[in-house]
Amino acid sequence: MRAWKKVKPLTTCLQNKTILVGVCGGIAAYKVCALVSKLNQCGADVHVVMTKSATRFVVPLSFESLSHNRVTVDMFDRNFKYEVEHVSLAKRADAVIIAPATANVIAKLACGIADDFLTTTLLACKCPVLFAPAMNTAMMENPITVENINKLTSRGFKAIYGGSGYLACGDVGSGRMAEPDELFNALNEVFSAKRDLEGKTVLVTSGATRTNIDPVRFLSNRSSGKMGYALACAAYNRGANIIYIHGYTDDFSLPSDWVTESVGTTAELLEAVKKHCKAADISILAAAPCDYDITPMPQKIKSQTVVLELNKAVDVAAWLGKHKTGKLVIFAAETEDGENNAAKKLKAKNADMAVLNDVTQKNAGFDVDTNIVTLITAEKTERLPLKLKREVADIILDRIIAL
Repeated sequence: MRAWKKVKPLTTCLQNKTILVGVCGGIAAYKVCALVSKLNQCGADVHVVMTKSATRFVVPLSFESLSHNRVTVDMFDRNFKYEVEHVSLAKRADAVIIAPATANVIAKLACGIADDFLTTTLLACKCPVLFAPAMNTAMMENPITVENINKLTSRGFKAIYGGSGYLACGDVGSGRMAEPDELFNALNEVFSAKRDLEGKTVLVTSGATRTNIDPVRFLSNRSSGKMGYALACAAYNRGANIIYIHGYTDDFSLPSDWVTESVGTTAELLEAVKKHCKAADISILAAAPCDYDITPMPQKIKSQTVVLELNKAVDVAAWLGKHKTGKLVIFAAETEDGENNAAKKLKAKNADMAVLNDVTQKNAGFDVDTNIVTLITAEKTERLPLKLKREVADIILDRIIAL
């Protein structure tokens, strides 16, 4: 008979931690099985609490098999040793994650309603609470939901958002639950999070800008803003005050205590940077400005052929390099001779670090959740393998802080 080797727990900060996983009634509930399995593998003591609606999507036995603990659903379940279980579990928990977090449960928590085992337990918790909103795009963007999420985040809850994409209802937009690996990393950060940016201000630019050709057409690029948003979130989690200047991006929910400014053109981006840069200890120019400008036609172009005379747009990085008061990180999206071009840009813009994106590589660059970057400073060049943009963001912050 074959002897099976005992698998060693994953090396994380979650070993021996008691993690409460709250599962609400949404189609994304099936993804939480992977999260619970990974938490168990890393040595955490995982307890799953489900709403009754959640059991319509995943049966409790699945979570019991993966967590090795009994799943609780019914507030009045008598099949347990006597104790006030919701209070006992709340006291034991080192962290809580609610995934998927439905609009209904978010609303209950924002108002302090405790009418089932999950909400009652959460009301008794004093540990960090994370939640992963997941719902239809219209529900996510409804002002009531936005207000409820902001209420929770202002009280110390941490929202973990997924990207935009195809939803179960057939819509395409925001509202997807963050992936299990992202939720796992967020939980790990609760116990490993650095606070090395406490009291510092980080300015991040994100997304694409546009230049209008006529009233209905424009020039731009494929930037989604995911890298810039990941950098802002990473700095925020490390204690920084955030100034977030964004062009056209995916639909990200922004914490209420960020200073935010929306811009459309590269010229507007420069003006916003000029307005805020003196307050920044670190400036990270992750936006993808439209590099060319044109005087737009007053009416829609209808001719068979069009000749456009383009001029170079204002150079935000060059201006900030001349006027910076703190450290400056710039991005270089390249398609050939990347390291040489990025190194030249580093020097020309008077930056402290250039982050090279070879956008010809698969799963790197624009509009994906992963990236392959090279970090270039005056002293060294560091090539990173494929990683989630959130992981890349923390490495960038580590390196810029060390300079």
